[in-house]
Amino acid sequence: MVVSGVDARLRNLGIELPPPPTPFGAYVEAIRVGPLLFLSGMLPVIGHEAIYHGRVGEDLSVPEGYAAARAACLSGLAAAKAHLGSLDRISRIAKLGVYIASPGDFQEHPKVADGASELLRDVFGSPLVPLRIVLGVSSIPLGMPVEIELVLEIES
Repeated sequence: MVVSGVDARLRNLGIELPPPPTPFGAYVEAIRVGPLLFLSGMLPVIGHEAIYHGRVGEDLSVPEGYAAARAACLSGLAAAKAHLGSLDRISRIAKLGVYIASPGDFQEHPKVADGASELLRDVFGSPLVPLRIVLGVSSIPLGMPVEIELVLEIES
């Protein structure tokens, strides 16, 4: 099932994609293997600038973590669009991984991860809501609170 009109849906939701992120090291942002597009870990950045720092539940609140997850997911969509030319080529969101920098006693991971999941639901529709894994970790590169992993199925 091809989702059509993703760019129009983004406009209707009042969502503007940030510029595609640029690597912070020796890697590429996206690579296609057969019908799957794998995205590098996506951070809450605009271009090459972090917009959130710290650990959720310590330096940042759960709503700020939610916003950081949403921002990281927007970076992922921007990277996918730069690689594919159009988000309309996405037929399925195969996997969403959300990694959250948090202290050991933090328990609100699902609420933070919903920032990414709900964005994907709103943009692509409920039938394409992905499976997901949510993990708490002690740190994320460059001191950011969230990192998103996306695997997308692409129509040829």
